[in-house]
Amino acid sequence: MSPVRLEAYLKKHRTKKIKAVIPVHLYGHPADMEPISKITRKYELKLIEDACQAHGAEYKGKKVGSIGDLGCFSFYPTKNLGAYGDGGIVVTDNEELAIKIRMLRNYGEKTKNYSVIDGFNSRLDELQAAILRIKMNYLTQWNEKRRNLAALYNSLLRDTGVKTPVEKSYAKHVYHLYVIRTHKRDELREWLRSRGVASHIHYPLPIHFHPAHKDLNYIKGSFPIAEKISTEILSLAIFPEQDDCQIEYICKAIKEFS
Repeated sequence: MSPVRLEAYLKKHRTKKIKAVIPVHLYGHPADMEPISKITRKYELKLIEDACQAHGAEYKGKKVGSIGDLGCFSFYPTKNLGAYGDGGIVVTDNEELAIKIRMLRNYGEKTKNYSVIDGFNSRLDELQAAILRIKMNYLTQWNEKRRNLAALYNSLLRDTGVKTPVEKSYAKHVYHLYVIRTHKRDELREWLRSRGVASHIHYPLPIHFHPAHKDLNYIKGSFPIAEKISTEILSLAIFPEQDDCQIEYICKAIKEFS
């Protein structure tokens, strides 16, 4: 949903039930935060950044996760900054929200053994924290390697007919995923598989098609852009340990398909 569509939606459907807006920094590329921030201030809504795929990404020189009221990061092992198991963190510069988040992660307790709100058992264990503390020292280096690998992909795929990721002028992309688009996605994926090249689809089914959300009463055509893109996207391998030869092989296979 673009900022223009977001404001149009709020003008038409704004109710007390709408508490926040959650832009997603998808695949490691920042959302356009400035117009979104203006809209949330205008409608007195909280702004929660989903930065789970964007550790270290920047919007106009500012780290994502530090722009909204809250920033959420995942430490799932495959993330740019990943632990050795599940985990995550919420960041904020709002003391009232920080207190609430700390309570929510620990049974809703304000003091030991005294729960004042419904909460969860959702603390990051010490082993994961120790691992992440060391890995944080390498995040910038690893992100730069991802950016260099993405630039190589972009160069080698320039004349193949597939659409490569675009980095907006306001953004510093950290390429958690390198996602191309093609009208022949399934055929290309099978071609790559036959040549020993793994790929993945993030995400094959738009959220409004999931049975869990059928109560929202969306139908096919409700979100035509998402529906179209979901049939075209294909994630190619990208990770800091990858070497140029691997990317050259992948791109050669795509050129042969084209």
